Amino acid sequence: MSLSTPQRPRPPREHPPLRAETAPGAPRDAPAPGRKLFARLPMRIGPADREVLWLYLLTRVGIWTTAYCTRWLFPDTDGTRHAGSLLLSWQRWDWWHYLHIAQQGYFPGRSGPWTPDWDNREAFFPGFPFLLRAVHTVVPSWAAAGALISLVAGGVAVLALARIARLHLPEAAGQRAALFFLLSPCAVFLAAGYTEALFLALALPAWLAAQRLNWPLAAVLTCLATTVRVSGLFLAAAIAVHFLVTARTASHWRRLPWLALPALPPFLYSWYLHAHTGDWMAWKHAEERGWYRDFHAPWEAWKNTWHAAFGHSQATGYALMSQAELLTMLVGIVLCGLLLRRRRWAEAAYIALSLWALGTSYWYTSIPRATLLWWPLWTGLAAWSLRSPRVKTAYLVVAAPLMTVFAVTFLSGRWAG
Repeated sequence: MSLSTPQRPRPPREHPPLRAETAPGAPRDAPAPGRKLFARLPMRIGPADREVLWLYLLTRVGIWTTAYCTRWLFPDTDGTRHAGSLLLSWQRWDWWHYLHIAQQGYFPGRSGPWTPDWDNREAFFPGFPFLLRAVHTVVPSWAAAGALISLVAGGVAVLALARIARLHLPEAAGQRAALFFLLSPCAVFLAAGYTEALFLALALPAWLAAQRLNWPLAAVLTCLATTVRVSGLFLAAAIAVHFLVTARTASHWRRLPWLALPALPPFLYSWYLHAHTGDWMAWKHAEERGWYRDFHAPWEAWKNTWHAAFGHSQATGYALMSQAELLTMLVGIVLCGLLLRRRRWAEAAYIALSLWALGTSYWYTSIPRATLLWWPLWTGLAAWSLRSPRVKTAYLVVAAPLMTVFAVTFLSGRWAG
């Protein structure tokens, strides 16, 4: 799931052109299926990969420098002469849910949705909290453990994104896609102790494996991704579509059962929640209680978000976020349309499912943050910028200031104004 803002009261009711492939879903050098699990996911770091990792390192230095300055400019206590630990800047909102799950589990002391002031922690899937607990056994600070997970996972994710871009585009596209991704307005969440970096570190290599027709590896990585976010099921659907589009031989079809593997973690998690709450969909109902993610028709969600953005019913901080939500929804719709036009069915399915999940709540929540998971957006921007050099300049001029604003507001704890 994607949650980026503190819970707020319910108000009274009143992309760029994408390059087409010569064969849909098939990379230029896709080998025949049937080899070992890791045979078609190159592990060697080449010169182009090193350039991408260097870019990633530089942006991490920039993010942490911003965090340091923000800590001094916006301390938690006015007038203080001590800014406090740098790690305190990253301990915001969703982090506390992950931390409490890692420390206490989901239902400590038989507490749960039936107790007053319940924090709805079952809305968060267990993959990140469990890894956080494991890393904490060797890293004493919980916040440092979370930052370390995101640092390593982010490096894996950006490397995989660059390789996906290079599958069908010139080599320079890999670095372009990474640059646009790392300087996107919500890129600050890649450094926080949140799930985006970890999810992408599993989802993007899974997609890369699927592109190389390594279905067992794609299924295993997608299975791990579904332990982190429910978005893993959207990835599983996209990989299933890609499987059907590329199916050619009997050997190919014998790998069909692998596609069921990603459904296992959500089923086991639902079974666990049912055992403790009697509710198979307890995670979904927790979203509804805490973040108003109960189902509404898409036009109702748009109307409610528009009212929050421009109806003067919310504080200015919330209104600005709602405006960003509306704009990003439009970007997603355009992106999905372009993917369909290019007959990139699998990627279109992934974006469409994401938009449906995000666009059918009471109002839009966390759509800008969700763009981090839309790898076709970043590869599409890279392709567009290679054809039109001014695209890169325009993107950087607009995105870099927005990224700074998002980073400072998040790190200062002033996200909602």
